Amino acid sequence: MGIAFEDAIKQFQALMDEVDEPLKITFQNIHQGYPAENLVRFLKAREWNVAKAHKMLVDCLNWRIQNEIDNILAKPIVPTDLYRAVRDSQLIGLSGYSKEGLPVIAIGVGLSSFDKASVHYYVQSHIQINEYRDRVILPHATKKYGRHIGTCVKVLDMTGLKLSALSQIKLLTVISTIDDMNYPEKTDTYYIVNVPYIFSACWKVVKPLLQERTRRKIQVLQGCGKDELLKIMDYASLPHFCRREGSGSSRHSADGADDCFSLDHVFHQQLYNYINQQAMNLQPVAPIKMGSFHVDLPEPDPEGTKIALTIETELHKLDRNGINRLPSDLNLNSNRNQNG
Repeated sequence: MGIAFEDAIKQFQALMDEVDEPLKITFQNIHQGYPAENLVRFLKAREWNVAKAHKMLVDCLNWRIQNEIDNILAKPIVPTDLYRAVRDSQLIGLSGYSKEGLPVIAIGVGLSSFDKASVHYYVQSHIQINEYRDRVILPHATKKYGRHIGTCVKVLDMTGLKLSALSQIKLLTVISTIDDMNYPEKTDTYYIVNVPYIFSACWKVVKPLLQERTRRKIQVLQGCGKDELLKIMDYASLPHFCRREGSGSSRHSADGADDCFSLDHVFHQQLYNYINQQAMNLQPVAPIKMGSFHVDLPEPDPEGTKIALTIETELHKLDRNGINRLPSDLNLNSNRNQNG
């Protein structure tokens, strides 16, 4: 790291030393003992502009205080049937770790329907997984591998992606904005697999709109991506939808224990039990109240809105043209090479 970067970190730290005590307390939940490394995340997100990074972090800390994010891991989604319905319609899980110790987060983009609960439950669930990753998973990985691990890799499964995904764009934009504003630079690489034509058509248009820093993180892999992913992780850490070509569905595998989206998977059992235990510790006598944990939904970032509108436009074009099959001239291997 160059001298200029080190100076930026020192300036940023000096500014943070001046913030009010409540902000310092919630910042501790963010950095988990590694303040400088987390300042770097916000500096990267603002192209190393100290003033902009400072504003971004202070806004994030205020958001956490106003929405009681520090307590969100003590706010279970109840009853269990509702939580299971959220898990079945918002497909996400931890399949293992890369060879470098980074958690491998699997996301079933194509088959997530987001139609079993209100927006607030999906936002609550998403933030809880973020917080569990940052406060439990990453500190555990840091201790296990003997070095600071502050990022993950994400494998996005596009199996089953349809034009009906249009109805999800608003919610996905909200979730993306929450991540961009409050959890910047937490993902090292995005691997996109099982790509249908509908994604490829949109990707060609959306890719130029992304910041170079973001584009460098995205790799579109051929097929289920198994061969490429095995270069960075062991077979046991592959998401179930990457384990063989033509697996057909990312929703459920033959063995529920291998399906990292399932509530029965060890990751979700640990997360579920952790949140319920935290709730008991916080309120040992009072019963757990039903109802979603409402978080202020952010105004989408202008760039994010532009990208969402572009995707919406492209999907409408495909719908009008009646696109429902893979064209013979589509060269996914070429697409992969351009992004790898």
